Amino acid sequence: MNASLTFARKTGAGIAGVFDDLAKLRIAVFRDYPYLYEGSVEYEKGYLQTYLQSEKSFLFAVYDGEVMVGATTCIPLKDETAEIRKPFEDAGFDIGSVCYFGESILLPAYRGLGLGHRFFDEREKHARSVGGFEICCFCSVDRGDNHPLKPADYRPNDAFWLKRGYRKEPALQSTMEWPDVGESVSSAKTMIFWTKPLDN
Repeated sequence: MNASLTFARKTGAGIAGVFDDLAKLRIAVFRDYPYLYEGSVEYEKGYLQTYLQSEKSFLFAVYDGEVMVGATTCIPLKDETAEIRKPFEDAGFDIGSVCYFGESILLPAYRGLGLGHRFFDEREKHARSVGGFEICCFCSVDRGDNHPLKPADYRPNDAFWLKRGYRKEPALQSTMEWPDVGESVSSAKTMIFWTKPLDN
């Protein structure tokens, strides 16, 4: 692990203190395939409000000096937006028992250092500390197999997620909207959820 890296944990409204760093990092990382996100601070402010309004939301951030180079979040599913809750509500889940994992983002130079595992460890630890959660979940964008902007050397994270004990749930899908790179208008994207029982 890089000795210059430091870590920060924030909860609830405390996440506001690192909003600018988080927004900048999200815009940078999500610009790449498969998200192809044409980021804007306006979109980020709307996204962040959900986390600020939840007392049990959590952010774990990685800094190299003063620069945030990685971050991950989680939040009780019941505190998430309607499009995130809906697949679980429709399937009959007790959404109060589900912890939703948001982004796991790292600048390319800091990948391969074990931080991806650290992100899952930190979120699962937070979910246990809050109590009452039986399931952890997250979603990923489905771009299909033949997207024109898919890099030739692209490798999905499926193998890593499976190793962490998560299972892809094609029956649990949602739709999110954001503008793709080079576009000014948001378009709908299919998001597929992965779940894992939370062992306490």
